[in-house]
Amino acid sequence: MVVSESPFKGKTGVKRVLNALGYSIDGLLAGWQNEAAFRQVSVMAIIGVPLALLLPLPIWGKAVLVLSHLACVIVELLNSAIEAAVDHTSLEKHHLAKRAKDLGSAAQLIGLINLSIMWALVLLA
Repeated sequence: MVVSESPFKGKTGVKRVLNALGYSIDGLLAGWQNEAAFRQVSVMAIIGVPLALLLPLPIWGKAVLVLSHLACVIVELLNSAIEAAVDHTSLEKHHLAKRAKDLGSAAQLIGLINLSIMWALVLLA
């Protein structure tokens, strides 16, 4: 018998939403507990978002800075997920595993460069 969907996909409605919320909280906790880079980016956001909201900046500047911080947090979560999945698959060195990890790291680098540029542009505008 071929099963086309996961047997875990049976929940619907409020039950599904509550389960998804629980999984999301588990993911945030796992990121905080196991990933130094996630903690660093989160601390940057914990400091940067309130700072952006408190500074006398135009509303568009506040929005750009908040969204740029959140984008870095999201990218780091995805990067950490890629690394965990690759490591789960195999701890042996493989060029595709390296490529996957390097691409995730590059995505975060671009996110951090973007964040820096957005802070500079908003503050100098």
